Amino acid sequence: MRLTQENKFKKLIVIGDRLLIKPLQSNQKTASGLYLPPGVQEKEKVQQGYVIKHGPGYAIPLPIDDEPWKTDDEQVKYIPLQAREGDLAIFLLSGATEVMYENEKYFIVPQSAILMLERDEEL
Repeated sequence: MRLTQENKFKKLIVIGDRLLIKPLQSNQKTASGLYLPPGVQEKEKVQQGYVIKHGPGYAIPLPIDDEPWKTDDEQVKYIPLQAREGDLAIFLLSGATEVMYENEKYFIVPQSAILMLERDEEL
């Protein structure tokens, strides 16, 4: 299979409550005009970017049962994340991990480090 722009994230699996975020450049802003002021960007405590992929959410522990008639193939259940692919996320940089993938910079961010999401419902 040839790696293309459309399928380059298919082989990535984001774990748990984490999000893969493509950061915006400091001079970019959204169509609605949302951007971070230069003073905030210089301190680099807060970043913004688009959610590319997300994990399944928070795992819910299964109850401990000693019932012999139950099978062991019960699936793990998850509480889904609030963020969706395509959302603009503003997040704390201190909670993020910077990674390089296909020569581009991304952040892996736990949902707890997300401060705000901007979602365009039309997309």
